[in-house]
Amino acid sequence: MSPLLVFLAFVVLFVFVLLIKGVRIVKQSESVIIERLGKYHQTLTSGFNIIIPIVDAPRQIAWRYTQQGFNGEIVSVFKMQDTIDLRENVYDFPKQNVITRDNVVTEINALIYFQIVDPLKAVYEIGNLPNAIEKLTQTTLRNVIGEMVLDECLSSRDVINSKLRLILDEATNKWGVKVNRVELQDINPPRDIRDAMEKQMRAERDKRAAILEAEGSKQSRILEAEGWREAQITEAEGKRQKEILEADGNAQARIRNAEGEAEAIRLVAESIKKAGEGDPINYLIAQRYLETLQTMTQGNATKTVFLPYEASGILSSLGGIKELLKT
Repeated sequence: MSPLLVFLAFVVLFVFVLLIKGVRIVKQSESVIIERLGKYHQTLTSGFNIIIPIVDAPRQIAWRYTQQGFNGEIVSVFKMQDTIDLRENVYDFPKQNVITRDNVVTEINALIYFQIVDPLKAVYEIGNLPNAIEKLTQTTLRNVIGEMVLDECLSSRDVINSKLRLILDEATNKWGVKVNRVELQDINPPRDIRDAMEKQMRAERDKRAAILEAEGSKQSRILEAEGWREAQITEAEGKRQKEILEADGNAQARIRNAEGEAEAIRLVAESIKKAGEGDPINYLIAQRYLETLQTMTQGNATKTVFLPYEASGILSSLGGIKELLKT
């Protein structure tokens, strides 16, 4: 083979390789930063793109991946790549010790969900974006937890997440990153603190149970006393109504008796006056004496009856009194 043919074959191969290197296909939701002679030239979007080989070169960016280590722990691995993932990413940071405001060392790990919205800033505004996000999250978490006591940390996860998201989103805005969510996975106080908290919660539950039992006993006694009082009031009211009704009945009976007796006296008096047989008052007095005398003479026992002088005079004034006494 002649040297000319070898040279032509080499030129063809070189041109073919340049054509291959000049064609760049970018996947969906990815972008590539192209530098021409070391200076930013353009940002390749998803689809078919053409660059000039040797003159144009993609800019490498560090990216963070997690993988499982030999002992089962999650290990972070940083790799250099020329594509930038524009999807929402999640970083699971390793556990770290933070100190609360009441000087309790607590073990916390967090998740951060972020998305690159400006690839140019993500490449040129920060040297190692994943490492910067991790360190910023850890330091911010220490600051936020350091302002709270342990009880607040355990009961205010939403507050901590909101504070972390706001601070991180504001700090990473310069890097072209949007922090969407921050989640605390675990908050693990020391073992002795957990034991003390369990004792405290148990004592608090016992206290609430005792308070509820005392409140129930108190309410039961109050209801019982109110029931007894209502019963006494009802009984007294019943007795009062009974006495009132009996008094009203007796009064009505006496009034009816008096009215009947008055009517009888009136009729007797009118009869005596019509007959012209004397004073009706003497007749009534004699009738009362006779009724009393009849009551006194009832029974088999021997009785001695004394009649006053006035009574004998009244009896003598009536005709036929001898026959009445005999009867």
